[in-house]
Amino acid sequence: MGKIKFGVFLPFYAFQSKPAEYYAQLRNVVQECERLGYDSVWLDDHLMYKDATILECWTALSALASVTSRIRLGSIVTCTAHHNPALLAKAAATLDQISNGRLEFGVGAGVQEAEHQAYGFGFSKPKERIMQLEESLEVIRRLWSYPKANYQGKYYTLKEAVCEPKPKQKPRPPIIVGGRGEKYTLKVAAKYADRFDWGFLPSIEDYRHKLTVLQRYCEVIGRDFRQIEKSCWPAGQILIASDNAELEEKIVKYKPPNTSLEDFKQYTLVGTVDECLKGFQAYVDLGVTYFMLYFADLPSVDGLRLFKEKGACILG
Repeated sequence: MGKIKFGVFLPFYAFQSKPAEYYAQLRNVVQECERLGYDSVWLDDHLMYKDATILECWTALSALASVTSRIRLGSIVTCTAHHNPALLAKAAATLDQISNGRLEFGVGAGVQEAEHQAYGFGFSKPKERIMQLEESLEVIRRLWSYPKANYQGKYYTLKEAVCEPKPKQKPRPPIIVGGRGEKYTLKVAAKYADRFDWGFLPSIEDYRHKLTVLQRYCEVIGRDFRQIEKSCWPAGQILIASDNAELEEKIVKYKPPNTSLEDFKQYTLVGTVDECLKGFQAYVDLGVTYFMLYFADLPSVDGLRLFKEKGACILG
């Protein structure tokens, strides 16, 4: 088994403030994650959600590349319906170069219909969106691999297209396919993913089932299932404290007022560091080497600091 790694998810809804303050908070959290030794930070790639303030993912990642030197930078996940794949391949290669090979390339088919419609992209049925995702990944890999790329698909075309410079990482940045749909998305993951991202699943039984489905698709196409790194979200969010007294204070502060504690715990891993780590071990036993973490107390750095300094060394 490889080394256990921890990525920190930094969604737009954790940084609701004026745009200049938003980026300053984001930058400070990312720099603290780097100082603490986290493997990566991840931004969600959304254009709008109601009237929330949202920074464009790739522009923000480029800015963060200039104020960090070691931590890896990921999109979780870029919606291929919002991007021409050839242009996305070029942007991603550029970011990988200027960050000195730190890009984590997360892509998916998109799920927010209101966002698609508002920006004029349309919102086709899941099968078609995932077919577009598959073609997009083929286009991107060709542009990253060949001096001149050609492709003729249903949705996209390349004619002697040149993408220079290529990404810094060889053979290319890791591709993370987001989405948990078993009928179509996992087929794409079996073919293209270096790592998958299923988001938070409510039980380890669900996780085991997804592994079985993905392995079956790998067998069909003749790919070694072990080539795909296993990742997991141990919870929708994590709320940790040094002791029970501090934990009670945090629950009062961060639990939505109209949500019961029982419901809150359905999607929140709540506890001391030791208690939370027990929720990780079953996934480690299944071969998981990449954990995605969203700390409920962001933009405070208390939770991510406590986890890395007191707990991550036990698993990592």
